[in-house]
Amino acid sequence: MSLAADLVETARSSATMIATAESCTGGMVAAAITDIPGSSRIFDRGFVTYSNAAKTAMLGVDPALIDRHGAVSEEVARAMAEGAIARSDARLAVSVTGIAGPGGSETKPEGRVCFGLARAEGVTSQTVDFGALGRDRVRAAARDHALRLLLDALRP
Repeated sequence: MSLAADLVETARSSATMIATAESCTGGMVAAAITDIPGSSRIFDRGFVTYSNAAKTAMLGVDPALIDRHGAVSEEVARAMAEGAIARSDARLAVSVTGIAGPGGSETKPEGRVCFGLARAEGVTSQTVDFGALGRDRVRAAARDHALRLLLDALRP
């Protein structure tokens, strides 16, 4: 069973609605979930907020937070996940913001991706440095990591 299929089945068994808020993955997490038959029972919506303006307009991320920490930060990832919960009927949301490449900087290298996970118990975040694997591989790794975060959140 694929990661996304396992997620859909687990969410269905717990009747948990999910939302996504994505930047560098451009909707890949939502696409992986909605590729699975029956996902409409557990997937409420996905926000693709590639620009900082979209993060602010669609998810309510404070522009000052982006200015202070940068779009690729755990602070912004948390705010994105919180915004997805607040603007959906989901009980669980994941966010993804990162630098897929090419490029990056000394302080925010290519392959760095920040994740947020929001649910009733609160919001958590983490940063994963996938390395300079190339744009496609970083995005795929980020998608899979986000799916695992959702799945782990649903398991006791």
